[in-house]
Amino acid sequence: MKSFKAALFDLDGTLVDTEHQYTIFWAETGKKYRPDVPNLAQAIKGTTLVQIFQRYFPDKQWQREITEALDRWEARMTYDIIPGALDFVRDIRSHGVKCAIVTSSNIKKMDVFRNRQPEFCALFDRILTSEDFAASKPNPDCYLKGAETFGCTIDECVVFEDAFTGLQAGMSAGIFTVGLTTYNSREAISSLCNHAIDNFVGLTYDGVTDILDSHSG
Repeated sequence: MKSFKAALFDLDGTLVDTEHQYTIFWAETGKKYRPDVPNLAQAIKGTTLVQIFQRYFPDKQWQREITEALDRWEARMTYDIIPGALDFVRDIRSHGVKCAIVTSSNIKKMDVFRNRQPEFCALFDRILTSEDFAASKPNPDCYLKGAETFGCTIDECVVFEDAFTGLQAGMSAGIFTVGLTTYNSREAISSLCNHAIDNFVGLTYDGVTDILDSHSG
């Protein structure tokens, strides 16, 4: 049986049901500041705020206004856990698996999330944010850093992701990547990951090792 020692999780859309809320925010922000950019809310998925500003909102006044608006928005957002995620993380931890959140969000947003979901956040050995990476998704740096944090090789890790940029980051890192169909269809992500699941309901440590075994050799 092929085992794994570390699980590296994206946050938004993978562990918490927030993607639709961010889509609303960035769609409205795009209409206000960059109506010339079609589908901006989709284009920025999985990227850091710094990257978004550099690419789409270089004006410093825009950045100040958007940052203030985003802080207010995130403070009001709901942070519902994706079905099955809580039980799954508890189960793999009981088998000695180290768990990390690897997110493009910044520390300020994560402080809000910790306050909303303290019990859930306490299950993770590390929470890596945009401040921890030299480059953000789709660059593999974040997931390589996650593996390094636990002293694991890439073969000892599994990535869980939902966004296209995050799936690319996991695969580019050479880490077995499980894609979630929480916001994109199975057809859309199946070629971008090693294995696809709808959510974490019923998934266990043994279930992941079975998945790994089925893809080995």
